Amino acid sequence: MKIIKKLIIAAVCVGIVGAAAVFGINFHIKNSAEPYIYNINKAGEGYDCVLVLGCGVWGEKPSHMLEDRLMVGIELCKKGASEKLLMSGDHGRDEYDEVNVMKKFATDRGLASEDVFMDHAGFSTYESMYRARDIFKAKKVLIVTQEYHLYRAIYVARKLGLDAHGVTSDLRDYGGQDFRDIREFLARTKDFVYTIIQPEPTYLGEAIPVWGDGNATNDK
Repeated sequence: MKIIKKLIIAAVCVGIVGAAAVFGINFHIKNSAEPYIYNINKAGEGYDCVLVLGCGVWGEKPSHMLEDRLMVGIELCKKGASEKLLMSGDHGRDEYDEVNVMKKFATDRGLASEDVFMDHAGFSTYESMYRARDIFKAKKVLIVTQEYHLYRAIYVARKLGLDAHGVTSDLRDYGGQDFRDIREFLARTKDFVYTIIQPEPTYLGEAIPVWGDGNATNDK
């Protein structure tokens, strides 16, 4: 019985320490990123690109969350934040393609195709930032996503050496936000570790500098 009691106490202690670490990491990430989040009208200029992070698509149509990210990203480009728009999302299989949907949305609204780049292998926030740096050779980026996600995106980008800032794209209420908040709580902990060990992303490849021609990323 004494051994069982000691094991229970040890498990409780480990649980408390683990929970404290997770809460501490979340506080650290939010606190670190917050100074770099700007209002859309105060984002400034001179960015190598506006980086829009992918989200769900419904066939050829962006989900509501992605549509709002795209609208904000397009507006920032039209306000002069950058001439280049980098769409980073999941195109890991033929039947699911976030980035071509994102690019078409932008070009349909007046952006030139050569100014819109697609990162077909932005499978995670961490991989999007890593590839923005190493494949697209960006150094100063303006990231667009919803606020709950933006803290982590900025934190990861800056830990990877990018001069990263961000603008939120919360243009409406989104169903299921409680679940996303819980998931994000854990994802911040994961990416905190990733920024320490810095594993390579799923794919790298040849450089496609973001100051060049976005049509080099076309696959259709």
